[in-house]
Amino acid sequence: MDTGKMKNRWIALYVENQVGVLAKVSGLFSAKCYNLQSLTVGTTEHTDISRMTICVTSDDVTFEQIKKQLNTMVEVIKVVDLTDMPIHMKEVLFAKIKSVTPEEKAEAYRIAETFKIRVVDTDVDALILESCLTERKNNDLCQLLRKTFKRIDIVRGGAVAMEGLSTSCR
Repeated sequence: MDTGKMKNRWIALYVENQVGVLAKVSGLFSAKCYNLQSLTVGTTEHTDISRMTICVTSDDVTFEQIKKQLNTMVEVIKVVDLTDMPIHMKEVLFAKIKSVTPEEKAEAYRIAETFKIRVVDTDVDALILESCLTERKNNDLCQLLRKTFKRIDIVRGGAVAMEGLSTSCR
């Protein structure tokens, strides 16, 4: 095993749903100079428990330290390493395409159809696309949009993930 290899690592973190827990968790990462690639938080089926999905780029040794440090926090209920586990993962993305001609607008609709994403708002010379795809597919979408249109705004949310039922996920 190459312990020095930097790669994206994923954690599902179950925490008490209390004020300040997010600040404590993100503070742990910033205090140790670990850069978060993605962080999403939402309540679970239990209203007093939240689940954080966290992506950090690190080597094996650093990642083990991160997991140990998270496990020592009082508010942390459970740490699940999702890195090498079969998971279902999606990321929300909105893209606003501005100042488009009718032909460009038609092209935006074709791109939406190709990527199986939705046009959620439209005006005479603009539209907004909504995507809920994997990070890789959203990267491909962004690359195409930047190449095709002159004026776009892109907003991406962090990924959410759930462990799969079998080995055929991601």
